[in-house]
Formats: sequence, structure tokens, C-alpha cells
Amino acid sequence: MPAIEAVGLTKIFRTYDRRPGFWGGVRDIVDRRNKELVAVSGIDLSVPEGEIIGYIGPNGAGKSTTIKMLTGIMRPTRGTIRVNGFDPHRDRVRYVRTVGAVFGQRSQLWWDLAVGESFELLRELYGVPKAIAEQRIKRFDEVLGLADFLQTPVRKLSLGQRMRADLAASLLHDPAVLFLDEPTVGLDVVTKASLRTFLLALNRERRTTIILTTHDLQDIEALCSRVVVIDHGRVVHDGDLEGLRTRFGGGKKLAITLKKPAAELPAAAAITAWQRGDDLHLTADLAEGADIPQLLAQCLAALPVADIRIDEPEIEDVVKALYGGRTG
Repeated sequence: MPAIEAVGLTKIFRTYDRRPGFWGGVRDIVDRRNKELVAVSGIDLSVPEGEIIGYIGPNGAGKSTTIKMLTGIMRPTRGTIRVNGFDPHRDRVRYVRTVGAVFGQRSQLWWDLAVGESFELLRELYGVPKAIAEQRIKRFDEVLGLADFLQTPVRKLSLGQRMRADLAASLLHDPAVLFLDEPTVGLDVVTKASLRTFLLALNRERRTTIILTTHDLQDIEALCSRVVVIDHGRVVHDGDLEGLRTRFGGGKKLAITLKKPAAELPAAAAITAWQRGDDLHLTADLAEGADIPQLLAQCLAALPVADIRIDEPEIEDVVKALYGGRTG
């Protein structure tokens, strides 16, 4: 059974459509107009146990709404959800003990309590034995550097410190499924790298299923075996990064620097087109499924090569092409 199974997941918000002007306001009193905003439309999502998936899309695409429905914070208008075998809304008390969540803009810690005191309250709420909780916090400290602010009130934490504390809090009860919404916001480069290593180890050792939404595409490349892209409330891609690059990134390119100009360029089935930057720099678009070793050998035999490399489409460029210029 999948760790997460959503079928036909839909969320429609009803909003008040106010008429302009004074008389419009008077008319609204007796004849109020509402309009519907479809945030998520018929999403099917199946996530096997132990998978890490990136759930990405431009602002307003429906990412956070989806996560809120999966975590039970928001009820779907239509569709069904099963996470760890539970309906997040009908069996909420037992369900929340099996999942963890980090929302970049909201903290699950108590604002006026010290971080350590918040951890103690969460330990009691989840029924985690004290010795086990202390062991886990020690492990989190090794990765996230919690010791420096365990006695600091949450309201005095920097954004980076709060994100680290929230991540530790979400893992204190050893959840089977972890939802991460912008977990690396405000973190420095070193802490980001440590966090990615930690999440990979957590997934490997505990088989923790992770859904990650982020604008930091390095997180996606480092962590995710699968990427689900959502736009205008619908899934537009569900597959691996390579498939995303192939579909929206224009494929791989061969870049060659020559020792001296070449009059003729080799014809190869693996190359769809050559481009000359100048007399010494060539670029070729590669066909899907091209035999790279054979192509490299052919080019080295036919051209006076000084340098040669294969360029993958940058994930940032792929996403820009996919979103059509919309904000990520």
C-alpha cells in the first residue's frame, strides 16, 4: 500500500466578489455575488513508502494547498486521501502521530517558550519516552546545531534558527511521512548541505517518506528521485529529473573546443544540429537516447579536439521554460 494516495484531489475556494463604488456596496447588501477559485483540480498522487519526491511549481500553482489537504489542515472539496492508511480528517488524532510537517511561514513551536521547553511539550503530546527524545535531540543537534539556542525563546530566533528548530520538532516522534514546505529558507550553505545529508540518511535508515516543496532547486537535485510539477492546480509533469530535462529543457548538448578550425563537421545520427560559436567553438544538440561514448569517439577521430564535454540542461532553465516566465 502506498504511503500517500490521493485520487481526484480538488480544492475550490468561494470568495466574495465585491462590486465597485458606493452603490455597488449598497447592491451587495441585498444581492451578494460570490465567485469560485479552483486552487487544486483533480490531482492523482501515489507515493510509495520510502520515496522522496519534489513537489514544485510557481507561486499560486496549488502546492501549499495540496500539502495542507494531505496533512489534514484543510478539507478537500472533492477527492479522497489516504496517508499511512488514515483519512487525515476522519481519524485525525491517530493520523497526526504518524506524520511530521514543516511550513516555512508558520512555526509549530510556542512563541514565548524556549526551544527546549517546546520540545518537552511536544514529547509529552506525542508520548515519546524521555530517554529516546533526548537521544533524538542529540542527533538533531549534531546536524542542525541546536545547542546554541535551546534556551532561547522562539520569538527571539532568527529565521534560520527557527527553521532548524521546527525541523527537529517535526521529527521528534519519528514520523513515517514528512512534509517539508520550504525547509531550507534562511539557512546558510553549510547548514543546507548538512540538512540534505541528514534527510538522505533519515530516508535510508528509517524509510521515511518525504514530500518536499521548495524554490531551491539544489534541494530537488540533491534529494529527490522523483519530481511532480504542478501549475494552475494540475499536474503537468510526474517523473524523474532526467525526464523533466528531456521534456522541457531541450535535451543534452555537446560542447567542443577545437585546436584549429575544422572545415567539415562529422555527420552523426546522435546529433540533430551543429552550431558554430566561432571558428574554435562548436555546440551540437543531441538526439534523445544518443550513444554518447560512440559519439565522443567519432568526434575525437574526426576533429582536432582541445576540449569536449556534455552539458545537461540546468534545472533552473528547465523550470523557467516550464513555467513560461512565471515566478517559481
